[in-house]
Amino acid sequence: MKISLLVPAYNEEKTIRQCLLSYLNQSRPFDQIVVVDDCSTDKTPNILAEFADRIKVVRTPKQSGNKSRAQEFGLQFIDGDIFVMTDADTILDRDFVKNILPYFSNPRVAAVAGYVKSLPYNTLTACREIDYFVGQKLHKRAAVSLHSVYIIPGCAAAFRTDVFKSNIKFSHDTLTEDLDFTYTLYKLGFAIRFADKAISFTQDPPNLPSYIRQMKRWYTGGWQNLFKHLSIFTTPASALELSLLYLENLSLALLLFVLPIVNLSWFLSFILIDFLVAVALGAYVAWQEKRRDILFAAPVYLFISLLNLFLFLSTFVKVVSQRNKQISWSFVDRVIIKQKL
Repeated sequence: MKISLLVPAYNEEKTIRQCLLSYLNQSRPFDQIVVVDDCSTDKTPNILAEFADRIKVVRTPKQSGNKSRAQEFGLQFIDGDIFVMTDADTILDRDFVKNILPYFSNPRVAAVAGYVKSLPYNTLTACREIDYFVGQKLHKRAAVSLHSVYIIPGCAAAFRTDVFKSNIKFSHDTLTEDLDFTYTLYKLGFAIRFADKAISFTQDPPNLPSYIRQMKRWYTGGWQNLFKHLSIFTTPASALELSLLYLENLSLALLLFVLPIVNLSWFLSFILIDFLVAVALGAYVAWQEKRRDILFAAPVYLFISLLNLFLFLSTFVKVVSQRNKQISWSFVDRVIIKQKL
């Protein structure tokens, strides 16, 4: 099978070079690499020009400010049987293509989700790695057992091209287009798989303001897609998995705000237990990933978790009150990638 890569990019001068090198350094090479330059105003076009003999660069007619619009523009140039979507701040493991292709030997499989890790940078990104570990080692493996993989990460996604072009429409009405694609394919009855050895290393926000902007976008997109695809609740398995994804966090968020009013001592006990769980979880992830920085970040993880619950609840309220309004994209800060390939 011929496999293509689609990468939207806007002002990614700090990250795009290392990312391109990882795309070109695959043990099983991509047959086609298409980078969509969304009218960047920094040095991104110059860096892309350095790779012009090995990749195809296309530039949008005007700056869209929207990842899904850049993807929609770039898709017309994709000619592979399979195509991978990733981001211009994401490094692909050398064996990413090699580990994702075998899943498509089954003609029923329309999409495959890769495994996302956070590029080490500071305490905040170490906390993100804990979240990725829990989300993929626990939630996603449980989803695999239930035959209901509901999240294909935008930085590590692979699709059967003809199925995607025939069935997926870019509606641009949510902030998480990857979730929109996943729910649509699931409702149409296509099989989605999880390739836990197809690893991508993404750059997470390096500071708190940027982190808050990204989490608000992710949570907002999650609620938007849930309301858009309510008909996805078709089986006990889907109801169980989606309940774990949404109702669990919503219940914890409400508990966090109601419990201090009901009984302060219960609330303090809840925080203490949560802190101990966060430290234990961080220590376990640090051991599994062999990363000392995660161990030191474990005590901070409690506060990040509480922040996440607040953002989860606040975006729920905002989406419910603004159901028919599009919430604008917001960009996160980048830092220079220094990791060796």
